[in-house]
Amino acid sequence: MNKNLILEKLEGVKTRFDEVAHLIIQQDIIADMKRYIKLNKEYKSLEPIITTYKEYSNVLDNIKSSKELLATEKDEEMREMAKMELDELAERKIKLEEDIKILLIPTDPEDDKNAILEIRAGTGGDEASIFAGDLMRMYSKFCETQKWKVELSHISEGTSGGYKEVIMNVKGEGVYGILKYESGVHRVQRVPQTETQGRVHTSAASVAVLPEADEFDVEIKQEDIRKDIYCSSGPGGQSVNTTYSAVRLTHIPTGVVVTCQDQKSQLKNLDKAMAELRTRLYNLEYQKHLDEISSKRKTMVSTGDRSAKIRTYNYPQGRMTDHRIGLTMYNLPSILDGNIFEIIEKLQIAENAERLKESNL
Repeated sequence: MNKNLILEKLEGVKTRFDEVAHLIIQQDIIADMKRYIKLNKEYKSLEPIITTYKEYSNVLDNIKSSKELLATEKDEEMREMAKMELDELAERKIKLEEDIKILLIPTDPEDDKNAILEIRAGTGGDEASIFAGDLMRMYSKFCETQKWKVELSHISEGTSGGYKEVIMNVKGEGVYGILKYESGVHRVQRVPQTETQGRVHTSAASVAVLPEADEFDVEIKQEDIRKDIYCSSGPGGQSVNTTYSAVRLTHIPTGVVVTCQDQKSQLKNLDKAMAELRTRLYNLEYQKHLDEISSKRKTMVSTGDRSAKIRTYNYPQGRMTDHRIGLTMYNLPSILDGNIFEIIEKLQIAENAERLKESNL
């Protein structure tokens, strides 16, 4: 990347950073909470680039000074020291330029959000439900390692174990930016518990990861919502089937329906249902953005195509294959125990490489 082009782009970012820094202390901006939160997020996202920009400018200045010293200095010892410093600065400059390329890739503003994680059994009958349960355990373990908070919103149990459907709210730092790579169809190849002749079957479960909408992301009119209250079912103690605590919300203009029954309190279920409804309505628009990305990219890394087969878990061979980047690993038990960060890291690297190509940096 040309040095002048780097500086040109960085100076453009610095101009915007100074502009945002000025805006967020204006009284009219502070009074407009929605805009204030948006600008604050932008300010924080630009800070790492500005820090690196300052270091890069300093390195360039020092390189210039070292070259001037070499051109005028007669003392050999001083010249040798200047050469050593110049070599170190040249290495640092290359490293900073690589960092800057990544930092200048436009980030997805949704990456910092919490997420709603949905797992649904697909083809394969009871075995698909059991596999959906395995995936739930894998993600629960992974969330533990990340110190994220997981709240179950909805569960529909399978007839022979596992789950037909699981919806979880995951809260923590940068949750969506990490979990979004899990969206798609996950396939399992193994001998089902119900198979008597030892034949390997293929089953599937789908995973959808949605960025959780903030209160200011979407406005919902109360007259557009139909609220139904009913008795909760499933685990929950004596209040199950006796207390009208479960909540179903229907957004009339779009037909989107959400339910919540995991809390004993109707008010708590209503709050959670409203949060999920906001997220689902927000994602109707966000999906258009993902579709636009997927039309431009050759791979399906982080494009939100939830119908695409992304990963196969092969039990007989102890193998996991991620089809988006052609990654194969032979540590299946460890992966199913929640150790999936290495996979996600490789997907992030692949996506950054693709986005780098798009940005012409």
